[in-house]
Amino acid sequence: MSKPRLNIGIVGYGFMGRTHSNAFLRVPNFFDVPYVPVLKAVCGRNRARAEAFQQTWGYDSVETDWRRLVERKDIDVIDIASSNDTHAEVAIAAAQAGKTILCEKPLGRSGAESKAIVEAAERASVPNMVWYNYRRVPAVTLAKDLVSEGRLGRIFHYRAKFLQDWTISKDLPQGGEGLWRLDVQVAGSGVTGDLLAHCIDTAMWLNGSIESVAAVTETFIKERKHNLTGKVEKVGIDDASAFLARFANGSLGNFEATRYARGHKALYTLEINGENASIIWDLHDLHRLQYFDHRDEGRLRGWRSIHITDGDHPYMKHWWVPGLQIGYEHTFVHQAADFLCGLANANVPAPSFRDAMATDYVTDAILAAAKNDNWEKVNSAR
Repeated sequence: MSKPRLNIGIVGYGFMGRTHSNAFLRVPNFFDVPYVPVLKAVCGRNRARAEAFQQTWGYDSVETDWRRLVERKDIDVIDIASSNDTHAEVAIAAAQAGKTILCEKPLGRSGAESKAIVEAAERASVPNMVWYNYRRVPAVTLAKDLVSEGRLGRIFHYRAKFLQDWTISKDLPQGGEGLWRLDVQVAGSGVTGDLLAHCIDTAMWLNGSIESVAAVTETFIKERKHNLTGKVEKVGIDDASAFLARFANGSLGNFEATRYARGHKALYTLEINGENASIIWDLHDLHRLQYFDHRDEGRLRGWRSIHITDGDHPYMKHWWVPGLQIGYEHTFVHQAADFLCGLANANVPAPSFRDAMATDYVTDAILAAAKNDNWEKVNSAR
Protein backbone atom coordinates (compact mmCIF):
# COMPACT_ATOMS: atom_id res chain seq x y z
CA MET A 1 0.00 0.00 0.00
CA SER A 2 1.39 3.39 -0.97
CA LYS A 3 1.94 5.95 1.75
CA PRO A 4 0.04 9.26 1.81
CA ARG A 5 1.86 12.28 0.41
CA LEU A 6 2.55 15.36 2.50
CA ASN A 7 3.07 18.48 0.40
CA ILE A 8 5.70 20.86 1.75
CA GLY A 9 5.72 24.58 1.03
CA ILE A 10 8.92 26.22 2.20
CA VAL A 11 9.43 29.95 2.78
CA GLY A 12 13.09 30.89 2.25
CA TYR A 13 15.87 29.58 0.03
CA GLY A 14 18.96 30.33 2.14
CA PHE A 15 21.12 28.14 4.35
CA MET A 16 18.21 26.86 6.45
CA GLY A 17 16.10 26.27 3.36
CA ARG A 18 18.83 23.93 2.13
CA THR A 19 19.06 21.99 5.41
CA HIS A 20 15.28 21.52 5.60
CA SER A 21 14.97 20.52 1.95
CA ASN A 22 17.77 18.00 2.28
CA ALA A 23 16.08 16.53 5.36
CA PHE A 24 12.76 16.00 3.60
CA LEU A 25 14.47 14.46 0.57
CA ARG A 26 16.62 12.06 2.58
CA VAL A 27 14.30 10.98 5.38
CA PRO A 28 12.30 8.35 3.40
CA ASN A 29 15.57 6.74 2.26
CA PHE A 30 16.66 5.93 5.80
CA PHE A 31 13.57 6.01 8.05
CA ASP A 32 10.29 4.14 7.71
CA VAL A 33 8.14 7.26 7.94
CA PRO A 34 4.34 7.18 7.53
CA TYR A 35 4.25 9.96 4.90
CA VAL A 36 6.08 10.69 1.68
CA PRO A 37 7.20 14.32 1.95
CA VAL A 38 6.80 16.10 -1.38
CA LEU A 39 8.73 19.30 -2.12
CA LYS A 40 5.73 21.10 -3.58
CA ALA A 41 6.65 24.80 -3.58
CA VAL A 42 9.46 27.15 -2.61
CA CYS A 43 8.69 30.78 -1.85
CA GLY A 44 11.19 33.63 -2.04
CA ARG A 45 11.11 37.31 -2.91
CA ASN A 46 13.71 36.98 -5.67
CA ARG A 47 12.14 34.86 -8.43
CA ALA A 48 15.43 34.06 -10.13
CA ARG A 49 16.93 32.83 -6.85
CA ALA A 50 13.78 30.88 -6.03
CA GLU A 51 13.76 29.23 -9.45
CA ALA A 52 17.41 28.26 -9.10
CA PHE A 53 16.61 26.74 -5.70
CA GLN A 54 13.64 24.93 -7.24
CA GLN A 55 15.87 23.35 -9.88
CA THR A 56 18.54 22.33 -7.38
CA TRP A 57 16.20 20.70 -4.88
CA GLY A 58 13.39 19.51 -7.13
CA TYR A 59 10.46 21.61 -5.95
CA ASP A 60 7.39 21.45 -8.17
CA SER A 61 6.67 25.17 -8.24
CA VAL A 62 7.74 28.67 -7.18
CA GLU A 63 5.92 31.46 -5.38
CA THR A 64 7.19 34.98 -4.68
CA ASP A 65 4.43 35.92 -2.23
CA TRP A 66 4.16 33.81 0.93
CA ARG A 67 0.46 34.71 1.19
CA ARG A 68 -0.25 32.82 -2.03
CA LEU A 69 1.71 29.86 -0.68
CA VAL A 70 -0.32 29.81 2.54
CA GLU A 71 -3.60 30.05 0.58
CA ARG A 72 -2.82 27.12 -1.71
CA LYS A 73 -5.08 24.12 -1.12
CA ASP A 74 -2.39 21.70 -2.29
CA ILE A 75 0.02 22.67 0.51
CA ASP A 76 -0.16 20.66 3.75
CA VAL A 77 2.87 21.99 5.63
CA ILE A 78 4.29 25.50 5.76
CA ASP A 79 8.00 25.36 6.62
CA ILE A 80 9.35 28.79 7.62
CA ALA A 81 13.07 29.03 6.86
CA SER A 82 13.22 32.78 6.26
CA SER A 83 14.56 35.67 8.36
CA ASN A 84 13.32 36.20 11.92
CA ASP A 85 11.13 39.20 11.08
CA THR A 86 8.92 37.05 8.86
CA HIS A 87 8.22 34.25 11.34
CA ALA A 88 5.23 35.75 13.16
CA GLU A 89 3.31 37.01 10.16
CA VAL A 90 3.75 33.82 8.14
CA ALA A 91 3.12 31.46 11.07
CA ILE A 92 -0.03 33.23 12.22
CA ALA A 93 -1.47 33.28 8.70
CA ALA A 94 -0.57 29.61 8.22
CA ALA A 95 -2.31 28.72 11.48
CA GLN A 96 -5.43 30.59 10.41
CA ALA A 97 -5.34 28.64 7.14
CA GLY A 98 -5.22 25.37 9.09
CA LYS A 99 -1.73 24.39 7.93
CA THR A 100 0.76 22.28 9.85
CA ILE A 101 3.70 24.58 10.61
CA LEU A 102 7.43 24.11 10.99
CA CYS A 103 9.56 27.14 11.87
CA GLU A 104 13.25 27.89 12.15
CA LYS A 105 14.56 29.17 15.46
CA PRO A 106 14.11 31.50 17.19
CA LEU A 107 10.32 31.33 16.95
CA GLY A 108 9.92 35.10 17.40
CA ARG A 109 12.10 38.17 17.85
CA SER A 110 10.78 38.45 21.41
CA GLY A 111 8.68 36.53 23.89
CA ALA A 112 5.68 38.70 23.07
CA GLU A 113 5.97 37.95 19.36
CA SER A 114 6.34 34.25 20.10
CA LYS A 115 3.29 34.34 22.36
CA ALA A 116 1.18 35.68 19.49
CA ILE A 117 2.38 32.79 17.30
CA VAL A 118 1.69 30.22 20.02
CA GLU A 119 -1.81 31.56 20.64
CA ALA A 120 -2.64 31.48 16.93
CA ALA A 121 -1.37 27.90 16.52
CA GLU A 122 -3.13 26.64 19.63
CA ARG A 123 -6.36 28.44 18.77
CA ALA A 124 -6.33 26.74 15.37
CA SER A 125 -5.18 23.40 16.86
CA VAL A 126 -2.56 22.96 14.14
CA PRO A 127 0.51 20.73 14.63
CA ASN A 128 3.69 22.77 15.08
CA MET A 129 7.39 22.32 15.72
CA VAL A 130 10.55 24.45 15.78
CA TRP A 131 13.84 23.33 14.21
CA TYR A 132 16.10 23.21 17.26
CA ASN A 133 18.18 20.54 15.56
CA TYR A 134 20.88 20.04 18.19
CA ARG A 135 18.42 18.00 20.26
CA ARG A 136 18.68 15.41 17.48
CA VAL A 137 22.47 14.97 17.61
CA PRO A 138 22.69 11.30 18.72
CA ALA A 139 25.27 12.12 21.41
CA VAL A 140 23.06 14.89 22.84
CA THR A 141 20.01 12.61 22.73
CA LEU A 142 22.03 9.98 24.61
CA ALA A 143 22.95 12.64 27.17
CA LYS A 144 19.23 13.30 27.62
CA ASP A 145 18.64 9.59 28.18
CA LEU A 146 21.40 9.39 30.80
CA VAL A 147 20.07 12.42 32.68
CA SER A 148 16.50 11.11 32.54
CA GLU A 149 17.65 7.72 33.86
CA GLY A 150 19.13 9.49 36.90
CA ARG A 151 22.69 8.38 36.19
CA LEU A 152 24.11 11.81 37.01
CA GLY A 153 22.14 12.12 40.25
CA ARG A 154 21.41 15.59 41.49
CA ILE A 155 22.58 18.21 38.97
CA PHE A 156 24.80 21.00 40.29
CA HIS A 157 26.13 22.78 37.19
CA TYR A 158 25.26 23.31 33.55
CA ARG A 159 27.61 25.30 31.31
CA ALA A 160 27.56 26.00 27.59
CA LYS A 161 29.24 28.25 25.05
CA PHE A 162 28.79 28.99 21.36
CA LEU A 163 31.67 30.86 19.76
CA GLN A 164 32.07 32.31 16.26
CA ASP A 165 34.30 34.97 14.68
CA TRP A 166 32.64 36.05 11.43
CA THR A 167 31.64 39.63 12.38
CA ILE A 168 34.96 40.94 13.69
CA SER A 169 35.75 43.16 10.69
CA LYS A 170 34.50 46.72 11.16
CA ASP A 171 34.02 46.92 7.38
CA LEU A 172 31.31 44.26 7.40
CA PRO A 173 27.96 45.94 6.64
CA GLN A 174 24.64 45.14 8.28
CA GLY A 175 21.26 44.27 6.81
CA GLY A 176 20.05 42.71 3.61
CA GLU A 177 20.32 39.16 2.37
CA GLY A 178 23.03 37.20 4.18
CA LEU A 179 23.67 39.89 6.79
CA TRP A 180 20.19 40.40 8.26
CA ARG A 181 21.43 38.83 11.52
CA LEU A 182 23.29 42.11 12.16
CA ASP A 183 20.12 44.19 11.72
CA VAL A 184 18.21 44.35 15.02
CA GLN A 185 14.91 45.15 13.30
CA VAL A 186 15.09 41.88 11.37
CA ALA A 187 16.91 39.62 13.84
CA GLY A 188 15.46 40.91 17.12
CA SER A 189 18.80 40.52 18.90
CA GLY A 190 22.31 39.36 18.16
CA VAL A 191 24.05 36.30 19.56
CA THR A 192 21.52 36.08 22.41
CA GLY A 193 18.61 35.13 20.15
CA ASP A 194 20.78 33.39 17.57
CA LEU A 195 23.53 31.33 19.23
CA LEU A 196 22.45 31.33 22.87
CA ALA A 197 18.94 30.29 21.83
CA HIS A 198 20.39 26.93 20.79
CA CYS A 199 22.25 26.61 24.09
CA ILE A 200 19.16 27.56 26.10
CA ASP A 201 16.82 25.17 24.29
CA THR A 202 19.20 22.26 24.79
CA ALA A 203 19.82 23.23 28.41
CA MET A 204 16.14 23.33 29.34
CA TRP A 205 15.54 20.05 27.50
CA LEU A 206 18.35 18.38 29.44
CA ASN A 207 18.11 20.15 32.79
CA GLY A 208 14.67 21.72 33.15
CA SER A 209 13.40 25.27 33.21
CA ILE A 210 15.44 28.40 33.97
CA GLU A 211 13.96 30.64 36.67
CA SER A 212 16.24 33.71 36.71
CA VAL A 213 19.30 35.16 34.99
CA ALA A 214 22.00 37.80 35.38
CA ALA A 215 23.75 38.91 32.23
CA VAL A 216 26.15 41.17 30.38
CA THR A 217 26.13 41.97 26.66
CA GLU A 218 28.40 44.04 24.44
CA THR A 219 28.30 45.56 20.97
CA PHE A 220 31.94 46.00 20.00
CA ILE A 221 31.39 47.87 16.73
CA LYS A 222 28.79 50.55 17.35
CA GLU A 223 28.07 51.62 13.75
CA ARG A 224 28.03 49.83 10.41
CA LYS A 225 26.95 50.72 6.91
CA HIS A 226 23.48 49.37 6.14
CA ASN A 227 23.18 47.42 2.89
CA LEU A 228 19.63 48.60 2.19
CA THR A 229 19.90 52.31 3.02
CA GLY A 230 23.55 52.80 2.10
CA LYS A 231 23.96 54.86 5.28
CA VAL A 232 26.15 54.31 8.33
CA GLU A 233 23.71 53.37 11.09
CA LYS A 234 23.82 52.38 14.74
CA VAL A 235 24.24 48.67 15.40
CA GLY A 236 21.43 47.44 17.63
CA ILE A 237 22.34 43.78 18.07
CA ASP A 238 24.62 42.29 20.73
CA ASP A 239 27.96 40.93 19.50
CA ALA A 240 28.67 39.04 22.72
CA SER A 241 26.48 37.82 25.55
CA ALA A 242 27.19 35.98 28.79
CA PHE A 243 24.79 35.06 31.56
CA LEU A 244 24.42 33.18 34.80
CA ALA A 245 21.26 31.17 35.41
CA ARG A 246 19.38 29.52 38.23
CA PHE A 247 17.48 26.42 37.14
CA ALA A 248 14.27 25.28 38.79
CA ASN A 249 16.05 22.13 40.01
CA GLY A 250 18.50 24.25 42.04
CA SER A 251 21.48 23.93 39.72
CA LEU A 252 23.51 26.85 38.39
CA GLY A 253 24.14 27.68 34.75
CA ASN A 254 26.97 29.52 33.00
CA PHE A 255 26.48 30.49 29.32
CA GLU A 256 28.50 32.47 26.78
CA ALA A 257 28.12 33.34 23.11
CA THR A 258 30.08 35.65 20.86
CA ARG A 259 30.90 36.32 17.22
CA TYR A 260 34.26 37.81 18.27
CA ALA A 261 36.21 34.66 19.22
CA ARG A 262 38.93 34.63 16.60
CA GLY A 263 39.62 31.12 15.32
CA HIS A 264 36.18 29.71 16.16
CA LYS A 265 33.62 29.18 13.39
CA ALA A 266 31.00 27.22 15.35
CA LEU A 267 32.34 26.02 18.69
CA TYR A 268 29.32 24.79 20.67
CA THR A 269 30.06 22.86 23.84
CA LEU A 270 28.03 21.85 26.86
CA GLU A 271 28.87 20.25 30.19
CA ILE A 272 26.70 18.93 33.01
CA ASN A 273 28.06 18.12 36.47
CA GLY A 274 26.00 15.90 38.79
CA GLU A 275 26.63 14.30 42.16
CA ASN A 276 27.46 10.96 40.51
CA ALA A 277 28.60 11.73 37.00
CA SER A 278 29.43 14.40 34.43
CA ILE A 279 28.89 14.78 30.69
CA ILE A 280 30.71 16.87 28.07
CA TRP A 281 29.73 17.31 24.41
CA ASP A 282 31.46 19.32 21.65
CA LEU A 283 29.91 20.11 18.26
CA HIS A 284 33.34 19.83 16.64
CA ASP A 285 33.40 16.18 17.75
CA LEU A 286 29.64 15.73 17.60
CA HIS A 287 29.62 11.93 17.39
CA ARG A 288 31.35 11.56 20.78
CA LEU A 289 30.07 11.97 24.33
CA GLN A 290 32.56 12.39 27.17
CA TYR A 291 31.31 10.69 30.33
CA PHE A 292 32.76 10.44 33.87
CA ASP A 293 31.17 8.26 36.55
CA HIS A 294 32.45 8.61 40.10
CA ARG A 295 30.93 5.23 40.98
CA ASP A 296 33.48 3.40 38.84
CA GLU A 297 36.18 1.46 40.67
CA GLY A 298 38.70 3.99 41.96
CA ARG A 299 41.79 2.70 40.20
CA LEU A 300 39.95 2.65 36.85
CA ARG A 301 37.96 5.84 37.34
CA GLY A 302 38.33 8.45 34.60
CA TRP A 303 36.74 10.13 31.63
CA ARG A 304 35.53 7.78 28.90
CA SER A 305 34.94 8.79 25.29
CA ILE A 306 31.81 7.12 23.96
CA HIS A 307 31.79 6.79 20.17
CA ILE A 308 28.13 7.23 19.19
CA THR A 309 27.85 4.94 16.15
CA ASP A 310 26.34 1.69 17.41
CA GLY A 311 22.84 0.53 16.59
CA ASP A 312 21.72 0.88 20.21
CA HIS A 313 22.65 4.57 20.23
CA PRO A 314 19.89 7.08 19.37
CA TYR A 315 19.04 7.18 15.64
CA MET A 316 22.19 5.30 14.59
CA LYS A 317 20.53 2.01 13.53
CA HIS A 318 19.10 3.92 10.56
CA TRP A 319 22.49 4.83 9.13
CA TRP A 320 25.70 2.92 8.54
CA VAL A 321 27.58 0.13 10.30
CA PRO A 322 29.12 0.72 13.77
CA GLY A 323 32.20 2.91 13.66
CA LEU A 324 31.02 5.09 10.77
CA GLN A 325 29.87 8.49 11.98
CA ILE A 326 27.33 11.02 10.73
CA GLY A 327 27.27 14.83 10.68
CA TYR A 328 25.39 18.10 11.06
CA GLU A 329 22.89 17.59 8.24
CA HIS A 330 21.66 14.32 9.74
CA THR A 331 20.22 16.14 12.76
CA PHE A 332 17.62 17.73 10.47
CA VAL A 333 16.83 14.34 8.94
CA HIS A 334 16.25 13.00 12.47
CA GLN A 335 13.93 15.89 13.26
CA ALA A 336 12.01 15.39 10.01
CA ALA A 337 11.61 11.69 10.87
CA ASP A 338 10.35 12.46 14.37
CA PHE A 339 7.99 15.08 12.98
CA LEU A 340 6.48 12.78 10.36
CA CYS A 341 6.03 9.90 12.81
CA GLY A 342 4.52 12.20 15.43
CA LEU A 343 2.18 13.76 12.91
CA ALA A 344 0.76 10.33 12.06
CA ASN A 345 0.13 9.68 15.76
CA ALA A 346 -1.34 13.14 16.41
CA ASN A 347 1.57 13.73 18.77
CA VAL A 348 4.13 16.01 17.14
CA PRO A 349 7.36 15.83 19.17
CA ALA A 350 9.09 18.69 20.94
CA PRO A 351 10.13 21.40 20.63
CA SER A 352 6.69 22.85 20.03
CA PHE A 353 5.99 26.52 19.50
CA ARG A 354 5.26 26.76 23.23
CA ASP A 355 8.63 25.15 24.05
CA ALA A 356 10.36 27.65 21.77
CA MET A 357 8.47 30.51 23.42
CA ALA A 358 10.03 29.44 26.72
CA THR A 359 13.47 29.91 25.16
CA ASP A 360 12.47 33.36 23.88
CA TYR A 361 11.33 34.32 27.38
CA VAL A 362 14.81 33.45 28.64
CA THR A 363 16.47 35.56 25.94
CA ASP A 364 14.14 38.44 26.89
CA ALA A 365 15.28 38.12 30.49
CA ILE A 366 18.95 38.03 29.46
CA LEU A 367 18.66 41.26 27.48
CA ALA A 368 16.73 42.92 30.32
CA ALA A 369 19.24 41.77 32.93
CA ALA A 370 22.14 43.13 30.88
CA LYS A 371 20.35 46.46 30.42
CA ASN A 372 19.26 46.80 34.06
CA ASP A 373 22.37 45.27 35.62
CA ASN A 374 20.40 42.98 37.93
CA TRP A 375 18.87 39.52 38.20
CA GLU A 376 15.73 39.05 36.13
CA LYS A 377 12.96 36.51 36.62
CA VAL A 378 12.04 34.49 33.51
CA ASN A 379 8.40 34.54 32.43
CA SER A 380 6.65 31.19 32.50
CA ALA A 381 5.64 29.73 29.13
CA ARG A 382 3.02 27.44 30.73
